[in-house]
Amino acid sequence: MGSPTGVDKLNFAYEIGMSPGAPVDVKLSHRDIPTLEKAATELGQILAEYQGVKDIDVGFQGGKTQLDFELTPEASNLGMKATDVGRQVRSAFYGAEAIRQQRDRDEIRVMVRNPKSERRSEYDVEELVVRTPQGGEVKLRQLARVKRSKSETSIGRSEGRRVLHVTAEVEREETSSEEIVARLKSEVLPKLKSKYPGLSANFSGSQRDQQKSMQSLGLGYLLALLAIFSLLAVPFRSYIQPLVVMSAIPFGLVGAFLGHLIMGFDISMISLMGIVALSGVVVNDSLVLVHAANSFRDSGMSPREAVIRAGMRRFRPILLTSLTTFLGLAPMIWETSVQARFLIPMAISLGFGVLFATFIILVLVPSSYVIVEDLKWVVGQGEYGTRKESDDADDTELESQPI
Repeated sequence: MGSPTGVDKLNFAYEIGMSPGAPVDVKLSHRDIPTLEKAATELGQILAEYQGVKDIDVGFQGGKTQLDFELTPEASNLGMKATDVGRQVRSAFYGAEAIRQQRDRDEIRVMVRNPKSERRSEYDVEELVVRTPQGGEVKLRQLARVKRSKSETSIGRSEGRRVLHVTAEVEREETSSEEIVARLKSEVLPKLKSKYPGLSANFSGSQRDQQKSMQSLGLGYLLALLAIFSLLAVPFRSYIQPLVVMSAIPFGLVGAFLGHLIMGFDISMISLMGIVALSGVVVNDSLVLVHAANSFRDSGMSPREAVIRAGMRRFRPILLTSLTTFLGLAPMIWETSVQARFLIPMAISLGFGVLFATFIILVLVPSSYVIVEDLKWVVGQGEYGTRKESDDADDTELESQPI
């Protein structure tokens, strides 16, 4: 496009699915508009120095040139008000409606105003003759001071206060919005507030939406974990074994983070949603393993023998379930189309989380199961205290068997 003539600012934007707003959006507020504009301009200059930050918008720009009128004391002495002066200036240059005529289906308004030769320059404005309430006539330059200024293109307010939004885009390959926001919070905004007393600064756009979503998602995640624990505690009739089953969840989170690192994606809100879903999926393998161990345990085996037999019996279903889940998500993980990019982080969280947790489950859950059973026996709550001698014999027998 180059640089079109007469354009002060040119910006290209596109959206992929949901658009939460600019990655960096700082809302500044101050009672004094010139001070607010100075602070916004300075913040924009600071953002321009950061690597990877582009398309900076300070929230305001000069509009069309306009003439501002400020009444003089002489106007007050003559009984003139701002509305009186403004109405006569408007009628002289824009026109006053004199009559409306109906022509067929159309209504024609007839406007009366000064001749074009008296509406060409600012001199004609200052020399405009204005009528006073007493019937006299006086020139406008005697009633008001005229000065040039720029009109406001837009006026933003929040809770009754004038605000400006300083926004910027971020190059994901060079930096992240979280890093830029952290630097603004710790370094830039405190200095701006001390330099401009009365200035308030808050984050808006995607940062505000992400903070709200994080709060609601965190509460929902805790409730989901509580629901999972309750559903596991009822069939197991235990408060400890559900914790053994849920011990796989943290390792699933580690797998999700490693997956993002391997694939080169940042942790996003969609990633966290995938992690929440992962917590409900990753417990399936450990649930199957613990249930099988309990079945062998009820048949009279020792905890060690039961968990070994359960691992042998459930190894293939656990491995196949995890591999099929990962392979089912693989096309989405390696999808290159732009339309699917916002869903890829969720697929990475689910796929890599399940895959990583599977191998941890095969080692961690059996060990935790035996430890819990040993602790129950130590504190006298176990059901196999009288079977200790036979357990040793079972262990000797198991050592000679191929596993």
